[in-house]
Amino acid sequence: MADENITEMSEEEKSSFAAGKNTEEQEPVATPTEEAKEQEAEFVLNNEIEERCPLNYTSSHSYVNYGEYTHGTYYSEYCGMERGYSILLPADYSKDKQYPVLYLLHGIFGDEYSFSNDQGNKIKEIVGNMAADGIIEETIVVCPDMYAKTDPAQQPGFDAQACLPYDNFIYDLVNDLMPFIESEYPVLTGRENTYLAGFSMGGRETIYITLQRPELFGYVCAISAAPGVVPSKDMYMEHPGQIEESDMRFADGAVEPEVFIICCGTKDSVVGSFPRSYHELFEANGVEHIWYEINGADHDNNAIQSGIYNLFKQITYDKNNE
Repeated sequence: MADENITEMSEEEKSSFAAGKNTEEQEPVATPTEEAKEQEAEFVLNNEIEERCPLNYTSSHSYVNYGEYTHGTYYSEYCGMERGYSILLPADYSKDKQYPVLYLLHGIFGDEYSFSNDQGNKIKEIVGNMAADGIIEETIVVCPDMYAKTDPAQQPGFDAQACLPYDNFIYDLVNDLMPFIESEYPVLTGRENTYLAGFSMGGRETIYITLQRPELFGYVCAISAAPGVVPSKDMYMEHPGQIEESDMRFADGAVEPEVFIICCGTKDSVVGSFPRSYHELFEANGVEHIWYEINGADHDNNAIQSGIYNLFKQITYDKNNE
């Protein structure tokens, strides 16, 4: 897509790149129906991937207290400016407790509000419901602005220079945001308590960041990952790549994630087969990971819900079987 056409994109179109296309498949359940209670009882903790997040966990229930997103800022030494983040705290959040933390990265054209403003992703419901059922630990979710620009005037777009701040987010995340979150909130430290997930461009950077700094993140999920980790070309632009295909692996002797998921919808109309290509490169280079597809899902909320649900399910299974 030519740069001049970017300004003509609607906010809805940009949002679909940033946080997934909205779907109307799943409607919330307002009251604790008998069917919902049966679904709760049927949950079995195992390491099997479920393509779709169960309706019970994407629904809003009157008997569950959910956390709410708030917004904050921190100073980024890398960017040389104040930057924003949204944060989802547990409903009964207390500074006297300690919580694991998930850093959740948006797609291109997004910012720290992309997930908090899009109720269709059901992040709040999935985390709240799974915690209320005792399936996962109460978890803090941090949604940063992943566009780590050093020039305040720079804007994202479909060219290599405009995408560079996404690739450079690793420096802001590791050196500025994570230390800030750990100093301001009672998060459990250590890779076993630190999770990383991202959608689209956020999925691309999740893969890159994990390969570069695997000692920091024990549990990782790249959802509908955009092209550009390695040299490639899609319908929007040519990607020079951050690393070569032969480097799509962990360094010798590096600690690897306990769980590394890559997933994508079978009908993704934005990133197409690029997530599968990452899976195939990992297979060729001997990188242990989980790959699966969500049947019928587009570049949409169904893919995001599935990825987040399965990440938390795998985390709990892994921790319970250490």
